[in-house]
Amino acid sequence: MIFEAIDINKHRDTVVGFRKDSFYVSFGDTMGFGEEEEYLSWLDEKIRDFPEGFVLAKEDGKYIGQLELTIREYEGNNIGYVNLYFLTPEMRGKGKGKVLHQYAKQFFKNNEVREYHLRVSPSNNHAIKFYRSSGMDEVGPEVDGKVIRMKGYI
Repeated sequence: MIFEAIDINKHRDTVVGFRKDSFYVSFGDTMGFGEEEEYLSWLDEKIRDFPEGFVLAKEDGKYIGQLELTIREYEGNNIGYVNLYFLTPEMRGKGKGKVLHQYAKQFFKNNEVREYHLRVSPSNNHAIKFYRSSGMDEVGPEVDGKVIRMKGYI
């Protein structure tokens, strides 16, 4: 697996499609996705701040996944934040998530953060199981129970 920096002009359809699919898997629909242009504008801004944190995973010449990683403040400390872990449906359950997770941990280590967080839908049992097996713990529910915050350490 190789990681390729996201270029919005080149990868627009891929990143929008992957992000929408992540909403569908997490929440059963894409209602919470919002407007494509808003997402692309946010993505463009974050890529400028964290270029190594926004990558597509590629295998055998095909895009199979996406990572969106940032550094943000949480309760007075800088933490790593996983905005998106994504694998295409045919790549799920084949150990590819471990490669994405290793990339994320290395990104956070390179940016000198020791703790990282993410949010996951409480109905996304497969993802929760993966995060737990990767050493992450539940912090608790957020956004009126629509998501669970999880954290891990480098």
